Amino acid sequence: MIIDSHVHFWKFNPIRDAWITENMNAIRRDFLPEDFSLYLNENQIDGCIAVQADQSDEETSFLLNLAKENSFIKGIVGWIDLTSEKLEEKLENYQSAKIIKGFRHIVESEKIGFLLQKNILEGISKLHHYGYTFDILLRQHQLSDAVKFSEKLPNKPFILDHCGKPNLTTNDLKDWKANISELAKNPNVYCKVSGLLTQGNLNTINEKSIFEILDFVFSQFGIDRTVFGSDWPVMLLGGNYPLWLELISKYVNQFSKEEQELFYSGNAVKFYNL
Repeated sequence: MIIDSHVHFWKFNPIRDAWITENMNAIRRDFLPEDFSLYLNENQIDGCIAVQADQSDEETSFLLNLAKENSFIKGIVGWIDLTSEKLEEKLENYQSAKIIKGFRHIVESEKIGFLLQKNILEGISKLHHYGYTFDILLRQHQLSDAVKFSEKLPNKPFILDHCGKPNLTTNDLKDWKANISELAKNPNVYCKVSGLLTQGNLNTINEKSIFEILDFVFSQFGIDRTVFGSDWPVMLLGGNYPLWLELISKYVNQFSKEEQELFYSGNAVKFYNL
């Protein structure tokens, strides 16, 4: 069984989705479940986690409606205002929507120190009180914040998106490795093996560099805390879905069948309580 733990859907809006710039033609359009469903049978994908791409309550509602119509969406990582005075009221209201598994904030767009603010830490603690996970999305230069953040909330379930976005353009990975190593010491932090096709030169797939990243990630998090994902459709900027699956399949062939099952689905089922 394969669960893709990181898929986005959107109806493209050039104002709302201003992060999708004019040089990103491959993703400047709608991407909906019917588009992703093309991969299900062709690539033997059994389901996915739909992850927020916009920071609004409307985004979470949008994903909820898509999940009602598409059974292959097995879970939702939505967005919620972590600093809202009505945070607990909103979380209480979401309790009936069992398909919501967690929430995410686009921390990569925030200043260093964002995750360490008192009100953010308190908000994320409330997420966990209601049984929700939190996806950590940031870039390589922000990873030290993730380390400090996980130390302040040591018993909470977190998952690092896209391996912490290592810079495969410069391949200056010294700080990335140091912070990944520290972060992985927390047994409640998982790591998504996703999004790597867009971390280097978008015109060249550097298999060697990607495999070196995977070597380090698996050495630190182990097979029990690594989770398969794609970052579709953003990954189309640097490749395509079959290519990513081929790369990952080639790499994980070194593991036993049981270990591969953990990576492709078991760990996602456990972390997101699917």
